[in-house]
Amino acid sequence: MKRKFFFLIFLLITLEILAQTPNYPTRWTLDKCIEYAKENNISINSLRLSKNSAQQDLFQAKEAKYPNLNGTVSQGLFALNSNDGLHVTGAQTQSIGANSSMTIYHANYIKNNEASKNLLVQMADLSVQESQNNITLSITQAYLNILMNEENIVSLENVLKTTQTQLKQGDQLYKAGSLSKLNYLQIQSQVAQDEYNLTSTQNNLRTNIVNLKQLLQLPTNYDFQIAKPDSIIVDDQLKPLPDVQNLAQSQRPEVKYGELNVENSNTNLKMAQASVQPTLSVVGNISTNYSNGNGNYFNQLGNNFYMPIGLSLGIPIYNNRIYKTQIEKSKIAIEQANLDLQNTKTILNQQIEQSYINLQNALSQFDSASKQMNISKQSYDIVNAQMKIGSIDYVQFQQQRLLYIQSIQNYLQAKYTAVLNKQIYEFYAGNPINLK
Repeated sequence: MKRKFFFLIFLLITLEILAQTPNYPTRWTLDKCIEYAKENNISINSLRLSKNSAQQDLFQAKEAKYPNLNGTVSQGLFALNSNDGLHVTGAQTQSIGANSSMTIYHANYIKNNEASKNLLVQMADLSVQESQNNITLSITQAYLNILMNEENIVSLENVLKTTQTQLKQGDQLYKAGSLSKLNYLQIQSQVAQDEYNLTSTQNNLRTNIVNLKQLLQLPTNYDFQIAKPDSIIVDDQLKPLPDVQNLAQSQRPEVKYGELNVENSNTNLKMAQASVQPTLSVVGNISTNYSNGNGNYFNQLGNNFYMPIGLSLGIPIYNNRIYKTQIEKSKIAIEQANLDLQNTKTILNQQIEQSYINLQNALSQFDSASKQMNISKQSYDIVNAQMKIGSIDYVQFQQQRLLYIQSIQNYLQAKYTAVLNKQIYEFYAGNPINLK
């Protein structure tokens, strides 16, 4: 019986753990990585909470235009002052009341305060969007690094297979006395070097997988695997730089944030200026009371009913320059907001221009690297065939082999650099990341 009980407890705990485990995909596409990060990244969710907090401030600002209402109930005892001192008579008293007030005029302070809080909500939302853009580019770069490593591993594995085949042939030739011990050792050394290159690239792959996994903030013990696209194509079509810059200036969240910040600073100035203007409010209260020994409870409440209502005018006269300082600081904040906006636009244009230059350079390097690799591959195939029949020495073969391996590295680096820079450049133009 006890065993069944513990088994049931274990089963319930297991089911609870499984219920709390996120439903991760078997393999992660780039789109899935970006989507997951946007929804689950801690920093982004923290910004969302800031937006929710700003939303609550907006709700409060909207309610400021309506009257408030407060109720009071008090219970006490009568105290009489006589010749021999203060005496509590034991007679009970009760007072019931409510009061309300509403601002009628305050130089549009309430309206401007609501507008300011609304702008802050929009700015908070733009901060979320900007953070999403940043994480999108970081994930794209990490994802492409993994793809580059995987493709590089395939190339290095092919090179290793070739040198291992040469080692088998060299072993036969060495045993037959047709190959010197020096050349035989050189082939062995080359196999060891190829194994080292392959291991180094595999280590880089693991590191880059961890980097992407950490960007996604996945559990340490999770077996993270990406889904490789069918093909990675280098697109050499370039949008004109001015067009991309104009699109970015009209769409990017950091620019919109700066523009709203300027608008909000001007609104804050209006609110500061309202502080030195008179405030007109309507105020009123309703109250009644009861005292023990003076008649029926409900009769007293009705007879003692009291309901004054009136207007209250507040006029600022002297406040130790507090309001004047707020006005002047608001003017400074407007100038600072305009400078920040100008700086944001300038930096954005510079970033796009640098991205454009990087893309041009990457495309030209890719074109050269493609030609170099094709020529090196043909040359390597020729010397490899010549090496098998012994028509060239090992030094010549080794030189061509090193050139071929280097051309592979250059090609892959140029290829994925061009793809990354194209994605970044298109992203500035407002296009989503797309490797298809």
